[in-house]
Amino acid sequence: MSTADVADPAIMSVPPSWRTALAAALGTRESRRLGGFLKAEAAAGKRIYPPERSRLRALELTPLENVKVVILGQDPYHGPGQAHGLAFSVPPGIKVPPSLANIYKEIASDCGADVKPDGNLERWARQGVLLLNNALTVEEGRAGSHQKIGWEAITDAAVAAVAARTEPSVFMLWGNHARRKAERVTGLEGGRHLVLTAPHPSPLSAYSGFFGCRHFSQANAFLEANGRGAIAW
Repeated sequence: MSTADVADPAIMSVPPSWRTALAAALGTRESRRLGGFLKAEAAAGKRIYPPERSRLRALELTPLENVKVVILGQDPYHGPGQAHGLAFSVPPGIKVPPSLANIYKEIASDCGADVKPDGNLERWARQGVLLLNNALTVEEGRAGSHQKIGWEAITDAAVAAVAARTEPSVFMLWGNHARRKAERVTGLEGGRHLVLTAPHPSPLSAYSGFFGCRHFSQANAFLEANGRGAIAW
């Protein structure tokens, strides 16, 4: 199967390092099913987010060799104009979603940073923060609608590729969903990477331990100690 079956034309903008790392996953039965599913949904007139050219945006902006931090989301925002291929992020001019607002509050408390008021996290992605959702598409108005249709084979492989690298990286795992995804990757716990866990930053759980987790300062201290350079949150 061609990679284009899954994400054409988005795959054309993905760096070679990701194409190599994901080649086996893109040839699986799950990926073949995914390609057929997405084509059928489009043919049925269903509105799918994000737009086709943005579906692999997280990989496009953060080549494998540049990854310093991995932040895992569940699936894209399912409202008009919100999703643009980066977990927790929205395009310029779109209202900051509640979970991202809570992330900004924690950064301000943890790092004393003056966080920009917009919700576009491309500035993080370009510094080496891989903002990866578990499923990379969603049907309008139906959260979780594209879970378990084949994206997991690809995103699991992306997480595994980061974990396999010799360069120390930080994995920020917020909520049970992110923790379960990372548990499939061998060598994370007690290894060369820093694994930080906390409740999800959503309004339902942020006060159960996300606020006060200090993940952002811990990540920067780890990166600097390993000669990789801090993130300007």
